Amino acid sequence: MTINLKPFSESDMQYVYDVEYGNLADRTWMAFNGPYFQDPIPTWHEFQQNAHGLINHAHHRLIWYNHRIAGEVSAHWTDGALQHWLEIGIVIYQKNDWGNGIASIAIKIWLAELFAQHPELPHIGLTTWSGNIGMLRVSEKVGLLHEGTIRQVRYWQGNYYDSVKYGVLRSEFA
Repeated sequence: MTINLKPFSESDMQYVYDVEYGNLADRTWMAFNGPYFQDPIPTWHEFQQNAHGLINHAHHRLIWYNHRIAGEVSAHWTDGALQHWLEIGIVIYQKNDWGNGIASIAIKIWLAELFAQHPELPHIGLTTWSGNIGMLRVSEKVGLLHEGTIRQVRYWQGNYYDSVKYGVLRSEFA
């Protein structure tokens, strides 16, 4: 199994759209990636406009699994312009790629890249929700520590779920 993280490029755009939202997409990932936000499926034109901002973006990478694009990792500043609190995210596009260890390896590579990119940061976090059992398991598998639970704040399909926070210190990751 070969897993690499590579910057998003112009030549990746059409395939990423197709496998994430278009004619190759199963869209199962959307049921677990913050579905309570009810993000709409973008048109190709909308996707292109947003994707241009991701090309060679320092906090966005595509996950290449056995020489094909399987998902993406990202990072964002939770504290905005202060830029001292970084959180990561991950999406594996196709359900048939789940359970193969792709997310675990990609997160480890991503954390190493981000700690190298930001030598001043002592901590990187990840937030998920209690309805995403797979992400809870992956977070613990890669060595992220459960740092907090905000109970019953994610409302989805008539039920309340917990927001669950994980994180790792640079000293723990090394």
